[in-house]
Amino acid sequence: MPAKFQLHEFDLPESAAGQRLDQALVAQLPQYSRARLQRWIASGAVQLAGRKAKASERLWGGEHVAVRAEYLPDETVAPEAMDLAIVHEDAAILVINKQAGMVVHPGAGNRTHTLQNALLAHDPGLARVPRAGLVHRLDKETSGLLGVARTPEAHRALVLLLQEHLIERIYLALCLGQPTAGGTIDDPIGRHRTQRTRMTVRSDGRPAVTHFRIEERFRGHTLLRVQLETGRTHQIRVHLAHIGLPIAGDPDYGGRRRQVAGASSEVQAALQGFRRQALHAQRLSLTHPETGERLAFEAPIPQDLRALLAVLRADAEDA
Repeated sequence: MPAKFQLHEFDLPESAAGQRLDQALVAQLPQYSRARLQRWIASGAVQLAGRKAKASERLWGGEHVAVRAEYLPDETVAPEAMDLAIVHEDAAILVINKQAGMVVHPGAGNRTHTLQNALLAHDPGLARVPRAGLVHRLDKETSGLLGVARTPEAHRALVLLLQEHLIERIYLALCLGQPTAGGTIDDPIGRHRTQRTRMTVRSDGRPAVTHFRIEERFRGHTLLRVQLETGRTHQIRVHLAHIGLPIAGDPDYGGRRRQVAGASSEVQAALQGFRRQALHAQRLSLTHPETGERLAFEAPIPQDLRALLAVLRADAEDA
């Protein structure tokens, strides 16, 4: 059986002076939510300079902290045996090639058949890692690579890498439109004011940066190579739609399906038949949390997107 707790001991930085205890712990232990840390503080699982403290206690900076991080599995997420495309597996991490159509985390209307359910069935020990080790996510209809931490220590390391923009995530996106060149989109993203399931560019949103370059041109469409610097919800889809390059097939940000001038009936049928956003997480590169080795993984383009690209490519050659 896996251990039921992990002990974290460290000295708070001098810069924590004046902060609340729970606020400082969030900065030092980003793999845990503030609510979870507050529960541990209230239960006495957190010792500040050898004594129990309150979450609201103000710090001097430099205090010694011991956190007994208890692993309480989320019993609302049940293990569920499902086929997983495992690209890499060792004692510390997993890399999964997620198929389009699979939800990553359980939520309203999706309590089962998610990647988190499948991970818990593959490795029951993931119950002691926040969100079964998932440190980032992909939308349901986006295919490609996801990193998973198998231990709390690996989870903390990967969360820190993600915060420091040291996990490279590269996507292929088939967009409607023909940009003259690549570029960078640096526009904040927040929740849509009236459509709460959607995100939008808004001045008071969270910082979001997306880099893109042209991979291949077609008649009316462009295949882009996209690199995330930040990881906001729906970031690539929102940013590309914002600059007039909506992702083909995107039901939320793509607008009305438009006819491509001069395209053949075969192309129009292929586009109409592609019922998801044409977005694929192709490459994932990270530093292994135990060995320090830099690892890179690639996922082949899935069959449905390959077929669509082949039709567009043939049409472009006939233009």
